[in-house]
Amino acid sequence: MRILQKYFSVEIVRAVLFVMVALLALFSFFDLMSELPSVNKGGYRLQHALLYVTLGMPGYIYEFMPIAVLIGTIYVLAQFASNSEFTIMRAASMSTVMAGTILIKIGLVFVALTFLFGEVIAPYSTKLAERIKLTAIGASETQQFRTGLWTKDLIRENGLSGEVIGSRFLNVREILPDRQLKDVKMFEFDKNFHLAREVTAKSAEYQGKNVWRLSDVIETSFPRTLSAEDIANVKSQALSSRDVVSEVTPDILSVLFADPDRMSAVDLAAYTQHLNDNKQDSERYEIAFWKKVTYPFATLVMMALALPFAYLHVRSGGISLKIFSGIMIGMVFYLINSLFSHIGLLNTWPAAVTALVPSILFLGLALAGLRYVERN
Repeated sequence: MRILQKYFSVEIVRAVLFVMVALLALFSFFDLMSELPSVNKGGYRLQHALLYVTLGMPGYIYEFMPIAVLIGTIYVLAQFASNSEFTIMRAASMSTVMAGTILIKIGLVFVALTFLFGEVIAPYSTKLAERIKLTAIGASETQQFRTGLWTKDLIRENGLSGEVIGSRFLNVREILPDRQLKDVKMFEFDKNFHLAREVTAKSAEYQGKNVWRLSDVIETSFPRTLSAEDIANVKSQALSSRDVVSEVTPDILSVLFADPDRMSAVDLAAYTQHLNDNKQDSERYEIAFWKKVTYPFATLVMMALALPFAYLHVRSGGISLKIFSGIMIGMVFYLINSLFSHIGLLNTWPAAVTALVPSILFLGLALAGLRYVERN
């Protein structure tokens, strides 16, 4: 069993690496072509474009890992079948359960790698790539919004704890690559949604522990009612600086510009909680969170799909046909996985169901395929 485990592992890992390198080369080439129009904008040069594309590779490794595992495993098992190696293994008392166990052990390694790239490497490299590009071009993330960036958080008695005493709407005209905010406006409301205070600042810098330090501040306080008699009670004062405690952090602001599929589950969970606390729609991020949690286990489903190919003899089709079938199955899985995210969002399906249904469907297909080949 150990010899078979080692033999399967070496061959499958080698094949999966080859497929992954081919996929990375193909999609990185497309990315580089799409980046060329941006070259020479500001200080953005070809070396920046190459670095940007390179830093995007971990995201592709995460996305394509199940497909690479499927194609690589099909190739190895088809080779075993064509050389009659798998027939000899079965004659030597290797059952389908034993073959499945061998593949599961190998698949768990790919599950761990997928988690590593999805949770640690890809989110960091994606943020770094965007920061490098924006810094080189001299642009800011908020330029895509005509009125700047808007977000909301709650005002509590003791900063981040205690009873909610109001809400705050934050408008930022520009976010620099170093996460410094420019032209900041805050509108603070009490529990009855009466405007209590307006704060404007030329800049804001994050101090850590949910504290923002505003510079060149103008603070205007409003009475509870704005009748003719109360207009005189509107007070305005200028301050050189002012600290504001807010649930909004640079990480939360960066989420607003990030693709949820490229974020880590930790960031998605934190931002989903922030949206729920502020009574905002969080369904898109909940679906992305559950996809992030369940997607690595799709590699096990792909290995289960590959196993029936080992039982197909050469007369059932050559290796090339089997690999082509694997590519088609992988692409169909990738498309259905993306499609269900949109369908689930439109139909307000539970996020966990939306994320799990594609894998469950393909696992059922794998079990049906195994049953068919064993019977025939």
